[in-house]
Amino acid sequence: MNVATTQASLLGCSEDEWALRCDLAALYRLVAHHRWTDFIYTHLSARIPGPEHHFLINKYGVNFHEMRASDLVKIDLDGNVVEAGDVSLRPVNAAGFTIHSAIHMARPDLMCVIHTHTSAGIAVSAMKEGLLPLSQHALKFYGRLAYHGYEGIALDLDERDRLVRDLGQHKAMILRNHGLLVGGTSIAEAFHMIYMLERACAAQVAALSCGREVTLPPHEVCQHTSDQFHRFEDDAAHYAMVWDAALRLIQDTKPDYRG
Repeated sequence: MNVATTQASLLGCSEDEWALRCDLAALYRLVAHHRWTDFIYTHLSARIPGPEHHFLINKYGVNFHEMRASDLVKIDLDGNVVEAGDVSLRPVNAAGFTIHSAIHMARPDLMCVIHTHTSAGIAVSAMKEGLLPLSQHALKFYGRLAYHGYEGIALDLDERDRLVRDLGQHKAMILRNHGLLVGGTSIAEAFHMIYMLERACAAQVAALSCGREVTLPPHEVCQHTSDQFHRFEDDAAHYAMVWDAALRLIQDTKPDYRG
């Protein structure tokens, strides 16, 4: 048995689940690579196919740059760990469960959910205007971005209903005074979504910090650009190409994320 087969066997997971774990662990490494982390806080999750509605989330306390497939924890929609081994050794952050379980319960189309606390994301989340159409990156989200008001640390399960209500049918949401949230029909799409949204927020913070008057494209151009992005939203081949390129950025990181 190789290391991956042994780890999968110890966790009692299928080959398909192990492949999903490897991709999600790679996503954690990429978030670290792009410096979108907040130490051990924030979360990335992926739904495991099947009727059980189980999903994978990080073991609380593991740095994102060292995340491995075996560090991910399989939980149900009630927050119970549902895998082999000592549950006490696989803690899950309560706030992460609240936010991610809300989306996974209500949006089966979003198999991967990413939540970040970057400086740029928090800064834009605190701006009254929210995300402005200042850049091409931002125009991907023109008319396709939700907002959720801050309610405190996400520990109250009744907030889940309001998170879902505010997200609606969008794939991206700004959590006011908190950070960013995106979802994707695949891990590759979710990575592309957070990459574009983080870039849009960073560009906005940079532009507004210059103290000069900014130029906004007219509504017609904003809508046209948003529609252009939307037409390619189901292009799995494009997301796969982006994902393969992204994986090359972390292919030599240690320990191996597939462990």
